[in-house]
Amino acid sequence: QVQLVESGGGLVQAGGSLRLSCAASGSTFSIIAMGWYRQAPGKQREMVATISTGGRTNYADSVKGRFTISRDNAGNTVDLQMNSLKTEDTAVYYCAAWSSGSLYWGQGTQVTVSS
Repeated sequence: QVQLVESGGGLVQAGGSLRLSCAASGSTFSIIAMGWYRQAPGKQREMVATISTGGRTNYADSVKGRFTISRDNAGNTVDLQMNSLKTEDTAVYYCAAWSSGSLYWGQGTQVTVSS
């Protein structure tokens, strides 16, 4: 079992920055990848960025060049640096971790970008 706790969401004006952080606990030794997803009202949850244990990253086209995902050496924390935020980035952001064939989710953190 893996537990994930997100932090760092909030309200920011368009063009601003926020940094999200996700702390993993439990069976962290078995995590093979972590990532961030988001879900806006009335829309499906979508992938924002992922990072493997080897450091390979993957980004949604909509955030490339603006968002950066990173992971600490121990592999227990994953951050998402969000720059040049747009109103369309407003959503609940969820941390995810892949471990032993299962996908784990955090509880989500709200990011609101005002115009």
